[in-house]
Amino acid sequence: MDTAPGAAEAGERFARKRVDLLVCYAATYATSSQVLPAVQEAKVPVVVLNLQPTRALDYERTDTGEWLANCSACCVPEISCAFERSGIQFNVVSGTLFDDEAAWAEVRDWCLAAGAAATVRRSRFGFLGHTYPGMLDMYSDFTMLHAQLGAHVEVLEMDDLRDRVEDATPEEVGAKLREAREVFELDPSVTEENLRWAARVAVGLDRLVEDFELDALAYYYRGTRGSEYERIGAGLILGNSLLTARGVPASGEGDLKNAVAMKVMDSLGAGGSYTEFYAMDFEEGFVLMGHDGPGHIAISDRRPVLRELPLYHGKAGYGVSVEFSVRTGPVTILGVTQTRDGRLKMLAAEGESLPGRILRIGNTNSRIRFSLPPAQFMNAWCEQGPTHHCALGTGHQARVLGKVARLLGLEYVGVA
Repeated sequence: MDTAPGAAEAGERFARKRVDLLVCYAATYATSSQVLPAVQEAKVPVVVLNLQPTRALDYERTDTGEWLANCSACCVPEISCAFERSGIQFNVVSGTLFDDEAAWAEVRDWCLAAGAAATVRRSRFGFLGHTYPGMLDMYSDFTMLHAQLGAHVEVLEMDDLRDRVEDATPEEVGAKLREAREVFELDPSVTEENLRWAARVAVGLDRLVEDFELDALAYYYRGTRGSEYERIGAGLILGNSLLTARGVPASGEGDLKNAVAMKVMDSLGAGGSYTEFYAMDFEEGFVLMGHDGPGHIAISDRRPVLRELPLYHGKAGYGVSVEFSVRTGPVTILGVTQTRDGRLKMLAAEGESLPGRILRIGNTNSRIRFSLPPAQFMNAWCEQGPTHHCALGTGHQARVLGKVARLLGLEYVGVA
């Protein structure tokens, strides 16, 4: 585009196509009036590429035409001013057009972030049951998520799941049993009765996700005195671990904000396993992190184990649970919390998953070393008012996560 009317026409096209992010390449000098209409009409964030074709001008031989071919730095400040005064979120990537890995890594990050932000905005989050009683950090305002993220929260009854568990056919349950035996190593503690029940509940969960077109799930139900709902609630870990591994993250204890964190991490290809802080190891300098399921079993470097527990920690009921560690190497944790003024906030920290012994208690657990020693890290993390859950994923993702937060209009803090 090189005219204001052309920019307006392009902006109308962008709006019709519902683009998620605009990338404006300043190929040569252009006035801001040739750019602003396109971005105003599209009403989405924009990344301005200030990428110069050459690393330096040949000062003795460069004429005006050649200078203009390398003068993106001339107009980008002007464009930035127009965006700022117009209330448009913009970001600038400066560097060279060729052989500039740092600049193109920034461009890739913005594209990944735009995809993740769009995924969250268009996702349907199921909320099954209720939040774990008394865990005040996890209580969420459904309208807040609709308003701030654009995501949809579908409130589900336990009856919705019960009906689908009851309707599971023997063939479907048999297929799920075969899948479980292929994916997991079965500990000798696992009984056929409880494995079959978990498989039946998993079939019901698959139907629930399909029928309500869910992209993620937050769930919890306590139940009493061995009721059918208590039994269903105790049988959810297998099915929800399989769902999480295939891109439908499930967050236990009714933590809806953490379901958002898990969805973001999964959208980046990093997994995102349902996690909390277990303990600090001051001898070897790491934090033990995990939960009693579900786990993102696709990001383990060994075959996950199904172990039967006579009683879940902090929960009613009994049944099979998932035990595994996130693969060794670089990792990132992401938490989504809420500020005192009701705004969502993202927290992230990068670390390393270490090899070594873990607890054999039928839980996901990993040894995570952060850049700060355990005590200092915990202090820094808690100062941000986090929820006690987070999403644990592979790779160092903080740089992209900061961009996701910016595109979603959320506060972001990188801890240590």
